[in-house]
Amino acid sequence: MSASRSGAPGSRRLFPLTLTAVGVVYGDIGTSPLYTVRECFYGTHGVAVTPENVLGVLSFILYALFIIISIKYIAIVMRADNQGEGGILALTALIPPPRKDALGAMIPILIALGIFGAALLYGDGMITPAISVLAAVEGLRVATPLFAPYVVPISVVILIGLFVVQQYGTHRVGGLFGPIMVIWFLTIALLGISWIVREPSVIGAINPVHAIRYFRSHGLPGFAVLGAVFLAVTGGEALYADMGHFGKKPIRIAWFALVLPALVLNYFGQGALLLIDGDAAKQPFFLLAPSWALFPLVGLATVAAIIASQALISGAFSLTQQAIQLGYAPRLDIEHTSSHEMGQVYVPQVNWGLMVATILIVIGFESSDALAAAYGIAVTMTMLITTVLLYVIAVERWHWPKPAALGITAVFLAIDGTFFGANLLKVTQGGWLPLLIGTFIFTLMTTWKTGRRIVAERLTARAIPIDHFMSVIVAAPPVRVPGTAVFMTAQPRGTPPALAHNLRHNKVMHEYVVILTVTTAPVPHVAADEQIAVDNLGYGVYTMRLVYGFMQDPIVPDALRAAQSRGLDIDADDVTYFLGRETILVTHRRGMAIWREKLFVLMTRNAVRATAFFRLPPERVVELGVQVEI
Repeated sequence: MSASRSGAPGSRRLFPLTLTAVGVVYGDIGTSPLYTVRECFYGTHGVAVTPENVLGVLSFILYALFIIISIKYIAIVMRADNQGEGGILALTALIPPPRKDALGAMIPILIALGIFGAALLYGDGMITPAISVLAAVEGLRVATPLFAPYVVPISVVILIGLFVVQQYGTHRVGGLFGPIMVIWFLTIALLGISWIVREPSVIGAINPVHAIRYFRSHGLPGFAVLGAVFLAVTGGEALYADMGHFGKKPIRIAWFALVLPALVLNYFGQGALLLIDGDAAKQPFFLLAPSWALFPLVGLATVAAIIASQALISGAFSLTQQAIQLGYAPRLDIEHTSSHEMGQVYVPQVNWGLMVATILIVIGFESSDALAAAYGIAVTMTMLITTVLLYVIAVERWHWPKPAALGITAVFLAIDGTFFGANLLKVTQGGWLPLLIGTFIFTLMTTWKTGRRIVAERLTARAIPIDHFMSVIVAAPPVRVPGTAVFMTAQPRGTPPALAHNLRHNKVMHEYVVILTVTTAPVPHVAADEQIAVDNLGYGVYTMRLVYGFMQDPIVPDALRAAQSRGLDIDADDVTYFLGRETILVTHRRGMAIWREKLFVLMTRNAVRATAFFRLPPERVVELGVQVEI
């Protein structure tokens, strides 16, 4: 159980949780110094290296870290937890159901925005490993140009290794993440200090007047640099998504005690270096180090980039698990890689898909400079969506006065909107990639959700009401055979088609019949004593409903055993499971567009069978075909 669900972590647990949070939560934002300052002055929309520009850009970075991360995410957004869990899908699940008022009418749109924000994070999960590893390995070119042809091949090999080891789980190496990242943050802080003492005037960037002067001097053309400045805060959403694993307090302590000071010192150190040597803009991070420390720094940066990538990949696995349970993705293989941490999962299909996409991105863009143009726009859109959803949560859940909620939201929207506008300028240079990925994933998620709803409506419309079924077997009792039959259905008020077909064709019923419905609540966890509801209809027929949270796994055999203490009088070891295997037929009935119906059929065929998903013993499963027209 995470600290956030069990209350505030005790003092004995606080330090190890904080240490681990440094490695897992802050890997993404912690490796941003590798490329942020360089992109501001050497990237596609870089500005000239002058003292005024250096101080102005550093001021932007400083206050972006302070306002977006410290205030928005650490202080406010992390309050919007769903039973301790964070992330945009958990936030979307907090949105109230539609109702008849102005806000209620917007609920479907808000939910669609939340799903699109989640889809965009998959693009982030592909780009972050690519840009982080590339930026780290490119440090070899600073040592000698001889390494230049090998940067991409080395990066590809590292990424292949990273994705291959996912199947073994992160728990075996997770204990190393925290200490390594602590070393990373201390190292980049010391590198920054070593240059700040040489050019202490860089501290003047603390004064926001320098940011104002920058805009006065450059006007609208200087606006584009904010797209590069935003790279400093791209780990904000990952921070929020990982909240459920560590709790709020360890994440906040790690940020203010170590991560924020180290980042600021390093950014200011790079600024001091540029004030002394403007030509260092091509690789300001690695040029902070003396020549003897360059190779060790490249090695440490590569390890830090791998850790940052690991956090995003693990986040994609958790996001997929949530999407499946909430009905936005078909069933996939979900393997638990730790017997202690419920949140550590591995999804093979997602892992190999991310690996192929990430490698293609590295080969296609070839350098972190080119890839930086693609990085940022997806995260800014997700941050914008988070801000909009935050307003609804503040009014509906926290009962803030609307003027106060609107005022705070307006400030964040103005900042997020400004960064989004700056990143839009990068669409043609690569920003189209995460938008394309996000749109594709969003289409898959909404198609699956809509398709499942249509299938449920079709099955419900032709299902025999359970009351009518009971009256039939009472009036003309069928032959009963020993044992228990469990019929799984998504329509709790209708007779499962498999049950009706079995009785119609085989002319028999089992001694005990359980009509089982498994549903997912819009909360991450449902307490064990609230998961099971059993109703005895008589004549050996029961209805049973299992309710799980979207972070929990539905293990049906275990639930049947637990239900024996709730009035389910069966032998849980003598059970046959009957499932309806649906064959989806594409028709011209009013449902979805034909191309979406065909896509839904393709997703259905590739979904993991219910037997594996619900952990049913295969030798006790009987499947009966059901045709459904959509």
